[in-house]
Amino acid sequence: MMTYIIIAVTAVVSILILQTNREKFIARFGMRPYEVMHRHQWWRIITHGFVHSDYIHLIVNMITLFSFGRYIEHIFRMPLATGIAGSGAAAFLLLYFGGMIVASLYDLIRHRNNMYYNTIGASGAVSAVIFASVFFAPWNMIYFFGIIPMPGLLFGALYLYYEWYSARNRRDGINHFAHIFGALYGFVFPLLLNPSLWQIFIYNVQHFKL
Repeated sequence: MMTYIIIAVTAVVSILILQTNREKFIARFGMRPYEVMHRHQWWRIITHGFVHSDYIHLIVNMITLFSFGRYIEHIFRMPLATGIAGSGAAAFLLLYFGGMIVASLYDLIRHRNNMYYNTIGASGAVSAVIFASVFFAPWNMIYFFGIIPMPGLLFGALYLYYEWYSARNRRDGINHFAHIFGALYGFVFPLLLNPSLWQIFIYNVQHFKL
């Protein structure tokens, strides 16, 4: 349910912005570290996840969230996953918005004095959801670039390498560091809910299954 709600709200807000004064709203709601740190506009850490640069950016993020979010919500409805019965929706919100916040921390530190830096999009939060699914189902097939099928663990390793390489060597306007930190948060998040889940992860890794 939360997956559908987040997708609906994000899509409506992003489309309205793209249909009206795009530049104005990106400037107002984007994650601008200078404005956050010097003018205490903390809402930007969340609002930037509801703003996208174009329809392709929005569609890719929302399709990915749809694909992985429903599975994670199903897992979180199981008491073993969170350690608290009936806490599935809350756990999913903590995963998604926690991923959004953690994905912003690097920028907050590195670009805190850069008046012109701005980043938008839900990619950091979506990366957190993807990597939570890797934690719970390490051998499930994931399509790298949406084309090449591979086990979740291999996908995770290649994804992090690709994002790290791109962050260091490319100037493509994509916030690769947000992807990296969002992904790492998503993988660790289940252990924050219930540290004993590490045993389940190890069991799943040892019992190779495609």
